[in-house]
Amino acid sequence: MPMRKFSLFLVALFTLTLALSASAQQDKTQRPSPPMTASSSFGDTKLVINYGSPAVKGREIWGKLVPYGKVWRTGANEATTFDVSTDVMIEGKKLAAGRYALFTIPGEDEWTIIFNKTADQWGAYGYKAEDDALRVVVKPASHGETAERLVFHVIPDGNTKATVTLYWEKVAVGFNMTNVK
Repeated sequence: MPMRKFSLFLVALFTLTLALSASAQQDKTQRPSPPMTASSSFGDTKLVINYGSPAVKGREIWGKLVPYGKVWRTGANEATTFDVSTDVMIEGKKLAAGRYALFTIPGEDEWTIIFNKTADQWGAYGYKAEDDALRVVVKPASHGETAERLVFHVIPDGNTKATVTLYWEKVAVGFNMTNVK
């Protein structure tokens, strides 16, 4: 009997350990690249961007950790999502209201911003160009101070416009949005 009780104790302990481990894995705030949200409203439009915020940690980012010319999840962990409540114009091109994965193709002189219809995906591993709703090309800029963590800022300009800018390391990449009339 004592051996059976000991075996049951070990099974219970193992089960508890697995449960605690699963719980810790689900706490996304404990990730090295924690989840962040940037949101704002302009006019009737509400915008929410959810992303994983990686840190520089002394690494060479552009062209190395994040290669030039390849689709990037534009953050860490799950693909960054871009949720817009109304139809908008992005750099003069229409994007329907909805939830999208926000990918980019970084380059030294220009970046392609991609709004992909498959919002829920891990990284860019399942990315398919045929699911793109919109692509726009923008120019990166140097950012005076080093942004240790990737961050998005959404800055409304009155009731009809907003600028979305990604900052990381010494690079800033932004695009303009306007409400569809």
